[in-house]
Amino acid sequence: MARSGDVLEHPVTGERIVWLKVAGDTDGRLLEGDLFAQPGGHPAATHVHPHQEERFRVVHGTVRLEVDGRERVLGPGETASVPPGRAHTWANVGDDEACVRVDFEPALRTEMFFETFFGLASDGRTNSKGLPNLLRMAVILREYDAEMQLARPPAVVQRAVFTPLALVGRTLGYRGWYPRYTSDPIPRPR
Repeated sequence: MARSGDVLEHPVTGERIVWLKVAGDTDGRLLEGDLFAQPGGHPAATHVHPHQEERFRVVHGTVRLEVDGRERVLGPGETASVPPGRAHTWANVGDDEACVRVDFEPALRTEMFFETFFGLASDGRTNSKGLPNLLRMAVILREYDAEMQLARPPAVVQRAVFTPLALVGRTLGYRGWYPRYTSDPIPRPR
C-alpha cells in the first residue's frame, strides 16, 4: 500500500508523483499527490477514469489539459476538473518543470495502478511511449478497469479484446500488481 510521502517516477513520460494523501489516510475517499512533469512530460495515453473525478491545480508551470478533445492551457493557481467517464490527457507545455496538485475522488485502487505502471517503466519494461507490451497492458487494464481505461476503443471493445489477452498474459506470469512495487495491496472490490 502506498504511503504519504512515497515518490514514484516514470522515466519515459517525464512524470514524478509525490503522494500527499493515499487511500489509507482518507478511508478511500481521496487520493492526492503532487505531479511533477518535465517539459514535454505527459501520461502514456489518453484515458478515462470511469468512476472517479480527477482534479488539477497548477502549482507552477504551464499545463495543457485536453478533455473530450477540447484543450485548455492552465497556469499557476488555475484549476480544472475532469468528471468520471471523460477522456482526457495533459502535457507540460512550458519550458520548466511543472507541478500540478492532482486528486482522485474516490481513491479506489489508483495508487496501486500508478505503483505498478511507474514501477514497470522504472525497471525498463515499457516501450518508447511508456507503455508495457500488449499482454502485460491487458492484464493491468483488466486489474484496474474500475480506475483506468483507455480512451479508445470503446470500453465494451476493450473488455472483449483485453479479457482473453489478459488470460494469456497471466498464464505467462504477468500480474496486475507486483510485491516489489506494492507490498501491501488494496483488495479488489467484489
